Order: sequence, then C-alpha cells, then structure tokens
Amino acid sequence: MAPESLLAAVDLGSNSFRLEIGRIGSHQRIERVEYLKETVRLGGGLNAQHDLTRQTMERGWACLARFGERLKGFAPERVCAVATQTLREARNSAEFVARGSELLGFPIHVIPGEEEARLIYRGVASALAPSQQRRLVIDIGGRSTEIIIGQHSQALQCASFALGSVSWSSQFFADGVLHKSRFAAAREAACNTLAAARSAYPSHAWDCAYASSGTANALGEILSALGLEGNLLTARKLRHLQELLLQAGHIDKLRLPALKEERRPVLAGGISVMLAVVELLDIAELEVAQGALRQGLLHDLLEHEPPADKEAAEILALQQDFGVDATQAERICRVATQLWHGIRPVDAHEDDARALRTASLLHEVGMRVALNDYHHHGAYILRHCAHATWPTHLRERIAQLVLGHQGKLRKLDDAIADAALALPLMALRLAIQLCHARREPQLQGIHLTRQGSTCRLHTPSGWAQDYPQSARLLQQEAQAWSKTPWQLVVQLDA
Repeated sequence: MAPESLLAAVDLGSNSFRLEIGRIGSHQRIERVEYLKETVRLGGGLNAQHDLTRQTMERGWACLARFGERLKGFAPERVCAVATQTLREARNSAEFVARGSELLGFPIHVIPGEEEARLIYRGVASALAPSQQRRLVIDIGGRSTEIIIGQHSQALQCASFALGSVSWSSQFFADGVLHKSRFAAAREAACNTLAAARSAYPSHAWDCAYASSGTANALGEILSALGLEGNLLTARKLRHLQELLLQAGHIDKLRLPALKEERRPVLAGGISVMLAVVELLDIAELEVAQGALRQGLLHDLLEHEPPADKEAAEILALQQDFGVDATQAERICRVATQLWHGIRPVDAHEDDARALRTASLLHEVGMRVALNDYHHHGAYILRHCAHATWPTHLRERIAQLVLGHQGKLRKLDDAIADAALALPLMALRLAIQLCHARREPQLQGIHLTRQGSTCRLHTPSGWAQDYPQSARLLQQEAQAWSKTPWQLVVQLDA
C-alpha cells in the first residue's frame, strides 16, 4: 500500500512506544493497516537526578530507528510523533528528542499533559458509538494519569496528573514485594496526588465512564481470563485482583491468566492507581475502551471532523464494502419497524429499536462471501468488523438478529426466549417475507398485534388471493415460530 494513502501516529509512552498506521477508508473512517508496539520502559529509566540513563536512551533510539525504517516514504504532513510524561520530566529530554527525531525521520513533539488528555479523549470517542452522553475518560499511563470529560468527539475538560503504573510500581513495589501496607501507601499517595480531581470531576458532571490504554486493557484481559466480566472495571474487581497479588507475596511468584510478562513489573502500581481513581471519583463501573492517544493523533491528521452521524456513515460504508442492495435494505427496515411497533413491549429499550434498524440495513452483508448460509457469514462479519463501533452488547444483538433472520430458529438456542430479541426478530423475518419480491409490498390493512407470547398477523380480505406466494411464506414463518416459546398466528382473510 502506497505511503501517500496512509497516516501514521507514533506515541512515545512512558512504558511502551507505539506506531499505528491507518488508511482513510470510505466516509472518513480510519482503518488500521499496521500496529507496532515495543516495551521500552522509558519511564523506568529516570535516575535520581531525573536524567534518562544512557542505556534507556539507547533502547528508545533503537526502537525509533526500527519505526523509522517502516515510515520511509511517508510525507511529513501524514506522520505525527508525540512524547508524554517521561520526556516532560527528563532533564535531558532535548538530547533524546533530537537524536530520536533523526532516527525516526520525523520531528518528535513533547506535548503538555492537557494536550495528551485531549488526544486521548478524541481517540476514545473515535472508537465509541455516537451518543449524547457526557463521557468521563480515565487513562492511566506509565507516569501520568489523564482525566477528561467530553461529549461527542470534543473534550470539554482535561487534566493530567503525575502518577502512573511505572512510577508507582518503582516507588512502592521496586523490590517486587507485594504487601498490604505497600498497597495502602500507594493508594493513599495516589489519592493525595489526585485530590484536585475530586471536586473538578463530580459525579453529576458526567453520565458514563470509560478507562483506556494499557493499564485498563491489561486489567480487563486478566479479569476475563478469571471468568469475570473484563470489559467493566469496578472497585470490587480491582480489590479482588489486589488480593490475588497479596496472596502471591512477590511479583515473581504471581501467576495470573492473561498476564503478559511485559506488564508484570508495573501491574501492582497500575492496580493501586486505578483503585484510587475509582474510589476517589466514586465511579460505580468503568467500561474498558479501545481508543487511545494514537487514534486521536490519526483523527487530528485528517484535519476535519468525522461525519455528524457516525453510525449512519458506518452502516453506509459496510453496505458499500459488501455490496448490499441499499434500496431493499431500507425497504425492509421500514416494514420491520412498522410491524415491531405493534408488538414491542412497553418497557422496550431504545437499543432494541437501534438493533432492529441496523440489522435490517445490514442483514445481507454476508452475501458477498457466499449465498449459501449468508446469514451465518453476515453475523460473523458484524461480530468481528473492526470499523463498526457499537457497544459490545448492541453488537451481539445485531449479530443475533442477522443470524436469525432466515432459516430455523433453534440456532439461537435459549436466547430466543428473550422478548428483546424474539419480537424484533419476528418483525424482521416477517418484513423479509413481505418484501420477498424486492419491491414495495402492499401493506394496507396488514398489522401485527401481540397478547402475551402470541402474535397475530392480520391481513385484509382478498389479500391472500392477490399475493399467494407472500401468503405461503407467511404460513411457513408461522410454522417456524411454532417450535419456539412464541406463537405466530397468521390470519389470512380470504
């Protein structure tokens, strides 16, 4: 792929150096082309005089030389390289930056903490679904912690604090000993450092909270491997992890599933800071987010805002990528939505309508792979497509609807008993049958009603005679639902 079609972001973090290369896809989506990461531990290389040691600088320069080879041929305006807290602190940062820029082939900018926070928020927002909510974002890096409140793609309030997984591990767990008093001291020191955040980020100022970058992802992966819900961090889960570290007694004896060796030396400090943030800001749960500073850099390089309706742009891009008949998809979406309104539960969530709409518009994405079992292919695509940024629960519901929109219903197992899945799915399947000829169906006098677990599709007099194939398909659909906890009665008035 030619460099002129690519963008690149280089993040010189206190623990790792990262290179992200992206391609500008349809509708201004940034699609990952390559991602390189090296654990440099720059933040662990500051001596007592706050100078980077020669060995640490050589390690960082060697990494930048490798990144520089990959970036040869890139135009200067398509690459952005930034350094964060360690190089903000280091007295000899100018020496490191000068040589590092030469090896990389592009200038390295040491950015202020507030700018780092802004870029982090933009990166996180780029990976989230559109929302009106005010988002709190927590990013615990190697030597700094950023706290941001934002809405849409715009950061509204930014702060950076000088503490992180590397610095706190070095300060409180340097010899690897994991003791209750060490954790207590680390947490107390973190709360003191973060004291200004308590009043600056009150709970009424934000609606939902996210955690981004290395510490959050590492903790989430460990929790998932332990059989807990890793995409949500809570004080209880963090204390559980702390207890497992205390039981080990020393970092070298720690055996946790999904714990990467590079993360082991900084895990205790990361947990201490994360727990302090959660308790100090009274956060009930933190959702682990995928976006980070480097995605914020890439979006800045685009020099303009992403589409106003990001979700609509993503759906349209997927339709174009997979050759979906957009006219038919819109037709089915209209009919399915109309039918669902007749049977939707009174307590239906807005995500139920959103899932039905999205699944209707994308139910044929699998046809580009193969016509046989295309609903299976479509469900797989929507579960794993990296460019669609629905929340995890919504992504799974969309995939279930696409999987179930044709064929037998038993493939959905016990999930079909849930009205939040079954009723939108019934509306979608009926819409597909009514639109089987890929033209506007005759819906006058047709309506769908529900009483308990029984749904009734009513047709006007003479309809079945005028549309015999549609009538047959509806009767077959009723038979398919007879093998589920739901009943569909098709009343074909002759």
